[in-house]
Amino acid sequence: MLRDISAPAVYMGLLATFVGYAASFAIVLAGLSAVGATPAQAATGLFFATLGMGLCSILLPAMTRTPAAVAWSTPGAAFLASTAALPGGFAEAVGAMICCALLILVTGFVPALGRAVAAIPKPVANALLAGVLLKLCFAPALGLGSIPLLVLPVLVAWLVGLTWHRLAAMPAAVLSFAIVLAFVVDTEGADAMRAGLPALAWVTPVFTLQALISVALPLYLVTMAGQNIPGFAVLELHDYPVDRQSLIRSTGIASLLIAPFGAIPVNMSAITAAMMSGEDAGRDPGKRYWAAITSGFGYVALAFVAGYIAMIANLAPAALITTVAGLALIPAMVGALKGAFQDPGQVEAPALTFLIAASGMTLFGVSGAFWGVCVGVIVWLAKAMRQPKSS
Repeated sequence: MLRDISAPAVYMGLLATFVGYAASFAIVLAGLSAVGATPAQAATGLFFATLGMGLCSILLPAMTRTPAAVAWSTPGAAFLASTAALPGGFAEAVGAMICCALLILVTGFVPALGRAVAAIPKPVANALLAGVLLKLCFAPALGLGSIPLLVLPVLVAWLVGLTWHRLAAMPAAVLSFAIVLAFVVDTEGADAMRAGLPALAWVTPVFTLQALISVALPLYLVTMAGQNIPGFAVLELHDYPVDRQSLIRSTGIASLLIAPFGAIPVNMSAITAAMMSGEDAGRDPGKRYWAAITSGFGYVALAFVAGYIAMIANLAPAALITTVAGLALIPAMVGALKGAFQDPGQVEAPALTFLIAASGMTLFGVSGAFWGVCVGVIVWLAKAMRQPKSS
């Protein structure tokens, strides 16, 4: 196994770690804060989510000899960021995350459940994802309007990185974000600077039916449709054998272990997996799994500086943090919108799903994300039944 290590694989693994983490850590913190986490609880959630995806990214590629990298659920974090706090606060949100992890684990043992998720029309699933992401994607514009002197350098750096290479946009934005903070934020005397490891905060979960339907189920759907299914597709596109059920079980177990600490689910990586599955990670496809293993070690190392990262994010203006998160989600939202309206004969169902999910509405205490999927599927099936007759 050690003989398979190559310089290109190590390089791409480290690059994927930096790109993946820089592009999404702000989304995770924003999502946890939105559902009621204190700064200490958000730091704890960030630590366990990073540790979970790091350990999985070491173990799964080593066992499968494929670049089966694991990431946290970025769409799931964005969904939490767009969700109103539950009546039971963060404890109820933690209960929902545990339920979501259980659903992922059950899917690994019950293939029919996975097929049921895959049976949701792809335009409807994409519309759900786009609706979940929309609110956070407004953040750069809103931040520019409220704190222009702080947000403008981040936007310029993002644009410069984008013109050089698509994957350089977010690292450039994060670097600019750090420079801006160095000038405007006084970190002297901050307790979190004493150690990179946060003071781990346990949260006693609260389980409610409302949280199950409003948070756990949509979180499960966007994790499966927005990350797991595309992640499997990336590996299959590069001709790697994929045992979907085994991988879902593994990420489900990991998600269940870290959920009580307020960590979002982990799942198969899509964007960074594409980086580590291609020729840039080495000429021999059979040795590219070391790129994923390297990324795993990188994530484990980053987990132990979660205290620093969460402290800096907590000291930064909230609009600046959400600006970074929103910029990271723009490509995902554009891709979701393209997928939602790819069928000109079926635009009403994804449109309604998108609008309801993005509206932030609640009905009977249940979030719009759930109702958006329900309405979208009903409209899709109703129109599909009518189309053969009209033809």
